[in-house]
Amino acid sequence: MRIETGAYDHPDAVELIEQLQREYHHRYGGPDTTPLTPADFLPPRGAFLIGYCAERPVAIGGWRGQEASTDGFRDGDAELKRMYVIPSARGLGYARAVLAALERAALAAGRKRMVLETGLQQPEAIGLYRSSGYHETEKFGVHRCEPDSRCFAKELPG
Repeated sequence: MRIETGAYDHPDAVELIEQLQREYHHRYGGPDTTPLTPADFLPPRGAFLIGYCAERPVAIGGWRGQEASTDGFRDGDAELKRMYVIPSARGLGYARAVLAALERAALAAGRKRMVLETGLQQPEAIGLYRSSGYHETEKFGVHRCEPDSRCFAKELPG
């Protein structure tokens, strides 16, 4: 898989985000309503990556910078958003590769900690994050009051 820096509103990203939202609808009964804009993912305060296999977009993920807030973020946080791999490409290590690339980009931008929110209806995501060194942490963000929501964090080296 070739990973490229892209834009949140790039047509390939939009296509995969739409697929991801359909998956959220299937698993949770509706889309993720977290407010996001393409500007959230612009360097140096964010990044958005698109993974390609044989010129076909197969994976996405991004991070956006966060600072201490009443939503539960800390100064220097990089919030992981829109991690997704198309069903036919799952189990090939693409999510792990995108996650590692996002961690490197966040570290290079001076971020101190990666954080993310997922849900109990995504056990494969929870497995990925735990096996990548993430630990469950206090809830934050839009879904922090949802009982099925789980938040994870990983301190970035340095």
